[in-house]
Amino acid sequence: MASTGALERLRAGNQRAVLSLLAGEGPMSRADLVRASGLSRTTVSSLVAELIGAGQVIETDDRARPHKGGSGRPPVLVRLSAPTGGVAGVDVGHGHVRVAVADRAGTVLAEDHALVDVDAHGTEVLDRTAAMVRALAARSELSVEELQAVGMCIPAPLDRRSARIRTGIMPGWQGLLPGEELERRLGVPVHADNDANLGALAELHHGIARGRHDVIYLKVASGVGAGIILGGRLHRGASGIAGEIGHVQVGEDGHVCRCGNRGCLETMVSAARLLELLQPAYDTPLTMERLLALDVEGDAGVRRVLTDAGRTIGRAVADLANSLNPELVVVGGTLGGSPTLVEGLRGAIDRYAQPDTAAALDVVPGALGVRSAVVGAVALAIARVAAS
Repeated sequence: MASTGALERLRAGNQRAVLSLLAGEGPMSRADLVRASGLSRTTVSSLVAELIGAGQVIETDDRARPHKGGSGRPPVLVRLSAPTGGVAGVDVGHGHVRVAVADRAGTVLAEDHALVDVDAHGTEVLDRTAAMVRALAARSELSVEELQAVGMCIPAPLDRRSARIRTGIMPGWQGLLPGEELERRLGVPVHADNDANLGALAELHHGIARGRHDVIYLKVASGVGAGIILGGRLHRGASGIAGEIGHVQVGEDGHVCRCGNRGCLETMVSAARLLELLQPAYDTPLTMERLLALDVEGDAGVRRVLTDAGRTIGRAVADLANSLNPELVVVGGTLGGSPTLVEGLRGAIDRYAQPDTAAALDVVPGALGVRSAVVGAVALAIARVAAS
C-alpha cells in the first residue's frame, strides 16, 4: 500500500502536469486536460478544483468547441491566474530582434524590436538583446530579477541534446550556445527553440489554431520550416529538429543549400530566391513588401511565381499530411500573407495528398503575422516556469 508521502508526491506531480499543460497550451477544458495528461476525469476535476481554490487557476468566460465537433453545450475553459513576476520572449530573426515582456498569464506589458544583422554577429546581438530585455523589464515596472524565465526564438535548427545551432545558417553564431549565452548575460533561465516551433505554439495558444489538436505550421520566409502539433502538443522529435521540411530534396541537380545538401525545397521557394526570379522583369528594385503588394494588386508575373512556389511547397506538405493526417495547415512567415501562395499550396495538397486526408484539413494564413515567434517565445517561457 502506498504511503501518505508517496501519494502526496504523486498528487503534487499531477498538479504540476496540469499547470504545465495550461501554461504551454493556454486555456483548456477539463476534458482537454484529461486527454492531454492521461489522468482520469475524476482526478483532473479534483486537481482543477484544488488549483482554483489555491488561486493558481481560474475559470474563464470563454467556451471551447465540443471535442471533434460534437454537439452539446461548449465546455468551460480554465486558465492560469496571473501570479507575481513576469517572463520575456525574444525573437531573434535573420535581420531583427524583437523582445516582449509579459506577465505570467501571457499579457504583454512592453514590446520593442530592432533591425540588426543577426547572422554574422552573434556576440553583439546577444549583448543588444540582453540590453533590450532589461530596458523593457524596467518599462514594465519589473526588475530583471523578477523575471521567472525567458523564451528565445532562433531561426535555425537547435539540437535539443547540445543546445547548438545545427547548420551553417548563422556563421557568426558558430560555437555559441544561444540560450546559455543569454542566460549568462541576464541571470535568468533561458529556454531556446526554433522559429517554426514557436510560431506553431503561438498560433495554437493565441492565434488561428486555438482549439485544434493536429496542426502543421509552415514558416515561409528566408527559409521554410514546419512546427508540428500532434494531439494538441508540440512534436520536436528525438533531437529537436522535427519539421525541417525546407530541407526535403526536390531536385538532385538543384542549387546547393546553406545546409550543405543540394536541391532542398527552400532553395527554390525562399524569399530571396523568389525576388531573384522576379527582379529581371521590373525596372526598380523589388522588396518583399513590394512583392506582396503586387500580389494583392493582381500583378501577373508575381502571381505566377507565387503560385508556382505554393505548389512546390504544397507537394512536400501533401506527403507530410499523408503521414500525419492534420486538421489544419497554418501558413506564416513573410510569405504567409500572400493569398496567391496559400492558394497554390492548397491546390497542390488537393492534388497530391490522399483525398480523405486533403478533405479533412483546412489551409489558412496565420493570424499573428510578424509577432508569431515572440508570442510563442513568451508561451514557452510560461510553460517552463509552470513545469519547474
